Amino acid sequence: MAGRIRESDIALVRDRSRIDDVVGDHVSLRGAGSGALKGLCPFHDEKSPSFNVRPSHGTFHCFGCGEGGDVIAFVMKIEHLGFVEAVERLADRAGIQLVYEGGGATVQRDRGTRSRLIEAHRAAAEFYAEQLATPDAMPAREFLAQRGFDEAAARQFGCGFAPGGWDKLTKHLLGRGFELTELLKAQLTKEGRQGPIDRFHRRLLWPIRDMGGEVVGFGARRIFDDDPIQAKYLNTSESPIYKKSQVLFGLDLAKKEIAKRRQAVVVEGYTDVMAMHLAGVPTAVASCGTAFGTDHMNVLRRLLIDDSLSGEVIFTFDGDAAGQKAALKAFEGEQQFSAQTYIAVAPDGMDPCELRQEKGDVAVRDLVARRTPLVEFAIKAQLRDYDLDSVDGRVEALKKMVPFVAQIKDRAKRDGYATRLAWWVGWEDEAAVVRRVRETANGRAPAAPARRVAVDLNQGALAVDVSGPPRPDPRDPALRTEREALKAALQLPEMAGPYYDSLPDDAFTHPAYQALHRAIREAGGTSSGLSGPTFLESVSQACAQQSVRTVLRELSVEPLQVKADEYRYVQGVLAGVQKMLVSRQIAEIKSRLRRVSPIDEPDEYRHLFGDLIALEEYHKALGEQAVGGL
Repeated sequence: MAGRIRESDIALVRDRSRIDDVVGDHVSLRGAGSGALKGLCPFHDEKSPSFNVRPSHGTFHCFGCGEGGDVIAFVMKIEHLGFVEAVERLADRAGIQLVYEGGGATVQRDRGTRSRLIEAHRAAAEFYAEQLATPDAMPAREFLAQRGFDEAAARQFGCGFAPGGWDKLTKHLLGRGFELTELLKAQLTKEGRQGPIDRFHRRLLWPIRDMGGEVVGFGARRIFDDDPIQAKYLNTSESPIYKKSQVLFGLDLAKKEIAKRRQAVVVEGYTDVMAMHLAGVPTAVASCGTAFGTDHMNVLRRLLIDDSLSGEVIFTFDGDAAGQKAALKAFEGEQQFSAQTYIAVAPDGMDPCELRQEKGDVAVRDLVARRTPLVEFAIKAQLRDYDLDSVDGRVEALKKMVPFVAQIKDRAKRDGYATRLAWWVGWEDEAAVVRRVRETANGRAPAAPARRVAVDLNQGALAVDVSGPPRPDPRDPALRTEREALKAALQLPEMAGPYYDSLPDDAFTHPAYQALHRAIREAGGTSSGLSGPTFLESVSQACAQQSVRTVLRELSVEPLQVKADEYRYVQGVLAGVQKMLVSRQIAEIKSRLRRVSPIDEPDEYRHLFGDLIALEEYHKALGEQAVGGL
């Protein structure tokens, strides 16, 4: 059995693994003052960066969700690894040979661990790359050449070839010391009728890498007409290291440019990624064997530091029906994505690879430069189904498209596209279209009343409930923001969304509000897709105490104090709750600073002072988002 990793080796791994470099493989970081860096937390959903890294201390901490620790703790959390595996992963990264006490310097690593699966994929990628040079792989090389990719391009993207025969890779890896159980677990091998066989046969391969550059899977393209499997593309099945909803082909090559340019280009295939990069668009990525989804979007958000409207995500779907369908799906995801979202469609329905072959690198770069806002593309794509030269056609088009435009959450953008919709359809009364869109949008959730009505909120509710915490005073100014946040979550869950769900329990100070907040999350949270009576009933069932249910009934009907844009108000209220939590954290650190001597405990004092500066910056940013007066 393997011994323990020598303590001096663990210290060496920490020393040679710069935390900003390791974190930078997953999150874009920028200066935050006093030697600190900050970015969007990879462990919870947030809009303002609260994730801080301090390279001089080798530590990280998120003031939003509370995660923190050293570089090893970060790798354990982000990669879902145990301590030993995280140390081994960092040791491999830094080129450090580990010594295991009690087992000798040559103790073999635990079988079946993530590190072993990564090693198996690395060995498989090398095997496949070597096979691409064999005579049997001639059709694969011709396939690449016909699409404008030479030998250097194949090496750059790690292209390989899965040879014929049933188990050539399997035997090769078994000869390298891997066990069959590991190869099956890694999805490199599968059980055949007469024993284990390779997962891929006679196909052109691309290695799929995680953000840290490690191979975690493969994409395989059909190139032989007599291939018994008709599917054009096959991908590695889900495994402990491969989650198709969280990996993007080309991201290991594109991540630095995405962070630098604040732009990501999403294409549909492996050859499209290659064409984009070789044509001078190094921010291109593609999903692997699945549609581009919310998890992929969150990966890009962390690289773009998407806390403003300066980031760009450009989709390059084909112009055919399938491409339009993909664009409409992307529009749904775009509603939760702050970056400016665009679509670029090549002429004659060509994909980026075909465009590069036909018209050269400049045409590919122009394709990205001539992008169209995704919302505009989605509207125009659907308008093509109607005869806009007739009155009946225009009426039907408006019936279909008014609810579509009403989905846009940003009020200013929604009004702007309502005006454009009237113009595109040919409807002279633009104001009528804008008004209808607004009415439809407000109908999706209870709208704020035009004027406040005086209501005695103490009527019909007990001040103290024997089966739960006391009822909060609805007129207590100290609890006003917390009360508004809970009302927003209950009445407008689609606007509160992941931001509300990420609030910790201690964001609320009154026991009844804390209990109601927990009940909302236990009911699935505001991101559950539920709303109205169904959502309120689910929350009510999660309330174990009658007094909390009483508060729930109050807040579900009490008008919000919104005066204008509901979405901005809700986001401002949630920022206000977070701001008050950070205020309490600042007060706690200041109190601790008063108890620490800068002379006797200089390291502790500097650490606390650095955290104080980071928190105050975060507090300032939240103050700019919070609703005034709350």
